[in-house]
Amino acid sequence: MRSWREKVFHLVLLLSSALFCLGTRIDEFRKAAEQGGEFAQYYIGLIDATGQGAAGDEAEAVKWYRKAAEQGYSIAQFSLGLMYANGAGVAQDDVEAVKWFREAAEQGYAMAQYNLGVMCDTGRGVAEDDVEAVKWYRKAAEQGDADAQYNLGVMYDTGQGVAEDDVEAVKWYRKAAEQGGAIAQYNLGVMYQIGEDVAEDDVEAVKWYRRAAEQGYADAQSNLGLMYASGRGVPEDVVAAVEWFSRAAEQGYATAQYNLGVMYANGRGVAEDDVEAVKWYRKAAEQGDAMAQSNLGVMYANREGVAEDDVMGYMWFNLAATQGLEDAKNNKDIVSKRMTREQIAAAQKLSRLFWLSARK
Repeated sequence: MRSWREKVFHLVLLLSSALFCLGTRIDEFRKAAEQGGEFAQYYIGLIDATGQGAAGDEAEAVKWYRKAAEQGYSIAQFSLGLMYANGAGVAQDDVEAVKWFREAAEQGYAMAQYNLGVMCDTGRGVAEDDVEAVKWYRKAAEQGDADAQYNLGVMYDTGQGVAEDDVEAVKWYRKAAEQGGAIAQYNLGVMYQIGEDVAEDDVEAVKWYRRAAEQGYADAQSNLGLMYASGRGVPEDVVAAVEWFSRAAEQGYATAQYNLGVMYANGRGVAEDDVEAVKWYRKAAEQGDAMAQSNLGVMYANREGVAEDDVMGYMWFNLAATQGLEDAKNNKDIVSKRMTREQIAAAQKLSRLFWLSARK
């Protein structure tokens, strides 16, 4: 299970549409912009940045955003900050990005407040400062920004920049989750499943996992599959479990790939198929999942879904054993008894090569 206190660190992009200005010709806006109209300047910048109604020119967008920003137009200030943060139409410059995010944030623009919080949280363009990050996340969160609400929940949950407070953490997670934030929904699901800061409630856990899973969030899809497979919070349904494991596995989520392999190996919710089991164990094993590595070793050792190969079996057992998996250690010892010294040396060499490649 992925750490569920992971913060959202992205710079929110303003995806405004030009459609609200239908009925007004672009050349009329351009004329107004050239006469100093701040909204028109921002709007022409937006047109150039997004290519709506024009070929698009990021450098021109920066020019017009700057003109409006220098007049104090907060959305233009925020947009100019984004251009600097992302190096779009201008040399990437986090210090300049912070400057313009701050100008807009101090005027109360929520997305700029959130982005300024991110910059303070991550030390981009400004000294890392959790207290400042909390300040700006809170201002944006109180205006309803879901990402800010979620990150503020994390700050309370972990005691970063603010005294640790489980009640406040749950409060902000819930606000973000109720707005449709998938990672917040997933986190609430985890909290309800394990009884972290709330009363343990598998039904509530399933509810929040499902909301995040239906948005395509792989962690939630995997956990929802587990709930169906074990009948926790929902009637046991191994077919549904396979469906949710498959969705997460196709996104590359290792735990789901391992669990999907188990379902194929045991014929739960799907026809038993050792070849498919090996396929999914391998995908998870190559990402470092110890259980998948161990099970893949078993498949090689027992010639299930793959040609018998003690060297490969030993390699996978060895990799899983180095992660502390006792069954893998025992299986490595068993298979080694039927191997030559040369085979063991070859398997150990493969293990080292895999480990070194995984570190890159």
